[in-house]
This record gives sequence, C-alpha cells and structure tokens, in this order.
Amino acid sequence: MKKAIVVGASSGIGKELATVLSNEGYIVGLVARRTENLLELQKQLPHKSFIKCIDISHPTDAKNLLEELIKEMEGMDVIIISSGVGHLNSNLNMDLEKETIDVNVSGFVVMSNIAYKHFVSKGSGHIVGVSSIGALMANPTAPAYNASKTFVSNYLVSIRKKLKLQKVNVLVTDVKCGFIDTNMAKGDKDKMFWVASPEKAALQIYDSLKKKKKTVYVSKRWRIIAWVLKIHSLSN
Repeated sequence: MKKAIVVGASSGIGKELATVLSNEGYIVGLVARRTENLLELQKQLPHKSFIKCIDISHPTDAKNLLEELIKEMEGMDVIIISSGVGHLNSNLNMDLEKETIDVNVSGFVVMSNIAYKHFVSKGSGHIVGVSSIGALMANPTAPAYNASKTFVSNYLVSIRKKLKLQKVNVLVTDVKCGFIDTNMAKGDKDKMFWVASPEKAALQIYDSLKKKKKTVYVSKRWRIIAWVLKIHSLSN
C-alpha cells in the first residue's frame, strides 16, 4: 500500500487531497497546525492514517516532527505540500509579510528539504508543491504572497534539475492554482472568474500525480493565462 503525507491537511485543497488519496487506497499522513481538524478528518477516511501537529513556520521543530512522522509511517512515497497563507497587504504590514514568508517560504523549504533527502536515500518518490498562478506576476496588493509563490515554483524546478543531475528517480510537480473557493481566496469571490472548488482542484492534482506531470494548472484553463503572463513578462 502506497503512503502519502499531506502538509496542510486540515482544510481546503489539502483536506480534499487527503480524502482522495485515502479513497484511492493510500495510507495518509495528515499534517497541520490544528489537531482537532485533523482528528475530525481522520474519522472520515476509509484507510489507515497518521496525525502529526506541525507548525511549519517554526523550522527546527517542523523538521524534527516531519522526520518523526516519516519514521512512524515507515517511509513515504509521496509528499504534497499545500500549506500556505496569504494576505491583502497593500500597506506592507510587516507582521503579515513575515507570516507569509515564514510559512510559504521557510516552511516550504523545510518540508521539501526533508522530503528530498528521504526520497534520494530511498531512490524514488514524488514531491508535489502547491504554488499559484500568482507566481507569474507581481501583485501590489499582496506582494509577499505572490513573491512567495514565485519562490515555491522556482525552488521546485531547482530541485527537479538537481535530481536530474544526480540521476535519481524522484518526481517533482509544481501545481499552479488559480482561484480556489477556500479561505485563501481574498476579495470578492463573486467578481472572481474560473473559481474551482477544493474538490475539483484535488481531483485534478491527483490526476496529474498519476500522470507524473511536471507542471499543472488548476483548473486546467489557467494554462492560457499563464501563457499570456509569460509573453507579457518577456515584452517588458
């Protein structure tokens, strides 16, 4: 039976991915800050699961706890890192900027770093990072958020290239999400377009995981916007 760890499993896309994976027969490691949410989710899953309360914004503790979870599960085959925070912060409130960087950048690096080392030692595995279409553009109303997602996508590509040089069979998938109907979606949702449900997003991400894709847009039509943004950045 395959084993997957979902970081950010207490809500949103992470919660739905944990459900999809369990329904597909995976043993799932559930990681988030809110233990009560993980316990509630665990009751709903059809297959065995593990719970580990981890605040990824605290790197040293997060590293130790993830390594502990991997040992408890006796290894893992897939890790999906979907934890993230985002704020509309046009006033550049430093507390909000720092929280975004601590979770989306420092926390992401810790989780992916541990996963990379585990999979290299194992000789196989799959790292899935949930980024955003925002990685392709600057945003004056949420500067740290968009910059953090640029970091996530670039870091994933760098790890993929490193693994290729090492000739290690570890897959890396960068998931660029558009608008998803979660608490992370800031602003007036009635004015947003192509808004996908967390359930739809999770199914598309799982499908890409099975197909071993390197880059995924959720929903798929956001690929069109990505092309436009890339062309626009080249013209500038």
